[in-house]
Amino acid sequence: MAQTNVTTLGHNSHRYRVVEGWGVLDAGKNPVNDCHEMVEDAQGRLLLLTNETKNNVLIYDKSGKLLDAWGTSYPGAHGLTLSNEGGQQFLFITDTDRNQVIKTDLKGREIFKIDYPRQNKSYNHPGEFKPTETTVNPNNGDIYVADGYGLNFITQYNSKGEYIRHFGGKGTANETFDCCHGVLFDNRNSKNPTLLITDRSHMSLKRFTLDGKYISTIPVPGSFICRPVLKGKNLYAAVYRSTSQEYPNSGYITIFDEKDRVISTPGGTEPKYVQNVLQEQQKDRSFMGFMHPHDVCVDSDENIYVPQWASKKTYPIKLERV
Repeated sequence: MAQTNVTTLGHNSHRYRVVEGWGVLDAGKNPVNDCHEMVEDAQGRLLLLTNETKNNVLIYDKSGKLLDAWGTSYPGAHGLTLSNEGGQQFLFITDTDRNQVIKTDLKGREIFKIDYPRQNKSYNHPGEFKPTETTVNPNNGDIYVADGYGLNFITQYNSKGEYIRHFGGKGTANETFDCCHGVLFDNRNSKNPTLLITDRSHMSLKRFTLDGKYISTIPVPGSFICRPVLKGKNLYAAVYRSTSQEYPNSGYITIFDEKDRVISTPGGTEPKYVQNVLQEQQKDRSFMGFMHPHDVCVDSDENIYVPQWASKKTYPIKLERV
């Protein structure tokens, strides 16, 4: 992506420099379609999920060199979550076309699949289940699945993929969602961990107890957030569009402090609070490198990698912490 009159992006304590040409591959050999999500494993490798079935998972090192590629059977590859289990790491892939969540090892071997939650009588058939994201409770292995493109329920399973409960659903009430696109196990308060769930169309994040009781809402006016990502005490999120869902190529990144206040918006306008209320944010038109950011991966050096949806089949953008 070309940099236009910008040396650094972001505000206050979190500023970044765009690394030109990072991760660009031979599209004939390793193509991407939508670059949906990205995680860093224990070895420091960066795993990118794309819905290009020639290679659904591309594995990079931090310099942008391709280390490995696998996956040909995930046409709706959308959500990618890394879990740690007894010294081993696993992936949870949500596939909106297959209407499934698939657990794999880091080499792509499938462990088990989760189909639509039959116990929830709101679902009449599997096609109504279009899961967009998962999160895993590291304390007991419980899996939470966000059906962001389906009926907007959050469904909780145990570590074996067995149903426990569901909550949410589509609506405008506090305890419901309109596109629960992302879900995060937030353990910054180790004595009282919670779930942080995207309510994208309502431009907000919502906090719930681990058994699905609504706690509070974090408004992010102007920002259509995909999923919250936790690194240290900060939350990071990709905003795929701003101001209006009809405004293409208007995305950016947003960063929250430990009090859930926005402190930096790389690619967007500076966050401002008036009487403790965040004012509407929008795209900073001086930087056009971001089109539709769909996720952020924050590495061990606090650099950010940004995969993008519907962005001309481009590879992720790297932002180096300044």
